[in-house]
Amino acid sequence: MANQLGVVAGTPAGLLAALLSGAPRTVRLAPAGQDPAEIAELASLLRGFGHLRVVVEPPADEPEHGQPPDLADPDAVCAADPLLVTAAYEASPDAHGGLRAAWLRAGQSLIRDQGPARRALVLMASLPPDAEPRVRGALARLSGRTPWALEWSRPCQVAALTVAAGALVVADPAGGVRTLDEEVPRTSTPFRTRAVAALDEETWLLLDERGRLHRHGGTETPLTKAVAATLESHPGTALAAAADTVLVGDRMGSVHAFGLDGLHQAALHSGRVTALSAVADGACLTVHSGGGDGAVHIWSPGAGGHRPPVTERPYPVVALHAGRTPAGPALAVAWADGLVRLHLPGVRRALPFRPGPAVRAVAVTPDGTLCVGTEDTLVGLRPRQGGGH
Repeated sequence: MANQLGVVAGTPAGLLAALLSGAPRTVRLAPAGQDPAEIAELASLLRGFGHLRVVVEPPADEPEHGQPPDLADPDAVCAADPLLVTAAYEASPDAHGGLRAAWLRAGQSLIRDQGPARRALVLMASLPPDAEPRVRGALARLSGRTPWALEWSRPCQVAALTVAAGALVVADPAGGVRTLDEEVPRTSTPFRTRAVAALDEETWLLLDERGRLHRHGGTETPLTKAVAATLESHPGTALAAAADTVLVGDRMGSVHAFGLDGLHQAALHSGRVTALSAVADGACLTVHSGGGDGAVHIWSPGAGGHRPPVTERPYPVVALHAGRTPAGPALAVAWADGLVRLHLPGVRRALPFRPGPAVRAVAVTPDGTLCVGTEDTLVGLRPRQGGGH
């Protein structure tokens, strides 16, 4: 149902939380192959909130599901009917080498219509740390025909990501911040973090859930002081920084660039600005902005004109990041339905990845790795030469 509605949710409560901020919706429940009592219970629960119109489709002929596969065999699991596999894992308490935990965690991605190779990649990115080596090896072999090679995956609470002096910077929901190779987060703010940006190698800026600015490291400057004072009365919704410029998005769809030469502004989105990224190239500053309207725009402070979006989908943008890689400038974008796309120079079609859980942040490191953060996992993916199959 979450896939049908374009949101990410693993429980009925999570579904309601994802939908309550929008307009009332109609959802359709198809009982074929499902327990009628569970369908009725779910419909009753959703109707009780008064925000959704629930339609239960008339029963159809039951599909021929057959017997579930060997749940400890990665090849069999990735090739089988995903709904059948899901039901079998729900009914089995065994870990099956780590496959059960990975499947149930990433299930919203896995039940989509896709080949075994893509399912293997998603499963490998979701495996628990204690998964059996034979399972990891089999999934690595199976995923060899995807556009991605999984570089690493680790348990990690992620609220926001950025890159500072070539290093990946991870901000967690509790207000801690660190580089990827640091074991313990540095305490930076007692408030939950919404975004993180690097003004320079020593100065990291954080935007909290109230839209206020916090500085970590470095020294306070007239610029950071002015931005912090502005956001006390006009909270921000997104944050980026580069080349002595701090960029802030607002709930009305505008991006504000605070720099040493003054303030530049542009109205780029209909509705809230949800993500920002900035890259400096000499005196030129290039800004990418994502919005609740699902669009990604490119803008340079001081430049006039309104250009069409560089990419757009009918779901809110939840994160984006632009960076230089050995292949050239790259752009990573994540939307609220769980899809991440990496845009590379010279590659006509963006490379997609759906981890399953909701995406909190994305970043592109200087070595070309795409980093995808969820509420409890951080993964690094490397595009394969030639784009895979």
